Amino acid sequence: MQIGYKLAAEAFGPQELVRQAVLAERAGFDFVEISDHYHPWLDVQGHSPFAWTVLGAIAAKTERIELATGVTCPTVRYHPAIIAQAAATLALVSDGRFTLGIGSGERLNEHVVGKGFPGVHERQAMLREALEIIRLLWRGGYQNYDGRYLRLEDARVFDLPERLPLIAVAAGGPAAARMAAELGDAMFATEPRPDLVEAYRGAGGSGPRYAEAPLAWAPDEKTAADAVLETTRWALTGWKVMSELPNPVNFEAATTTVTLDDVMGRFACGPDPDRHVEVAGQFVDAGFDRIVLMNAGPDPDGFIEFFRTELADRLRARAS
Repeated sequence: MQIGYKLAAEAFGPQELVRQAVLAERAGFDFVEISDHYHPWLDVQGHSPFAWTVLGAIAAKTERIELATGVTCPTVRYHPAIIAQAAATLALVSDGRFTLGIGSGERLNEHVVGKGFPGVHERQAMLREALEIIRLLWRGGYQNYDGRYLRLEDARVFDLPERLPLIAVAAGGPAAARMAAELGDAMFATEPRPDLVEAYRGAGGSGPRYAEAPLAWAPDEKTAADAVLETTRWALTGWKVMSELPNPVNFEAATTTVTLDDVMGRFACGPDPDRHVEVAGQFVDAGFDRIVLMNAGPDPDGFIEFFRTELADRLRARAS
């Protein structure tokens, strides 16, 4: 098992994200994963820098820690040809430490380019075409592609690494998990669902299984839970809501009924390492082997130190 640290690009500016990544490497995390957003979920979060620039800076300032997007949508705001080029370049400048996490996206980030945001079935079909285009370009040479939704004309990625990045495909259901097995190298999820792992493996998937564990560290439980309620209550709305709302103001309205009890039922809140292991352990038990710790608490430095001194060994012992 590997343990990752979630870089919340909606909650911190670019310099701060780079600083946290450096701290995470020193603390013993195996990888960092960054969200790729145009907007934050809530205005109170206040940030949303360009993830690919931040990843390049992290690659330059770290030596060991691996990098991942969690996740990029290569269909609307970006064309997959751009992501094929960006991922290949990042793999080169990071000396092979990059994993490309991709998914079908959220209206929050994709509607901004004025192309609309299709329904879920069309989004998944577009994602399939995007994966095919990325794979095609990574073969080298000039390539063309005529899909129902996406096209490619005489395109070539000139700088390709000898070892291509792994592609981790986001799965919210068994069909997407099977696509991850067919066209990806790994799977990405946000819920501790064994059925997703079973669908991935049943379709021939043998790569890493990434999942995000919702945690919130603070010196006391109430402080941690209050921080989640203020900045991260959007995470309790469920994917059907998270993928469809267009702007932070809509998430503000949609989350007015979220309570502290809701937060503490989902997140590990406070300083008790056993509670954090309990929440993260759900994902281990479900069959995931790349556990991303998403700290929604108010003190990232305190959380990273908590991981180093109290959580890392417990989590690795739980996995073994």
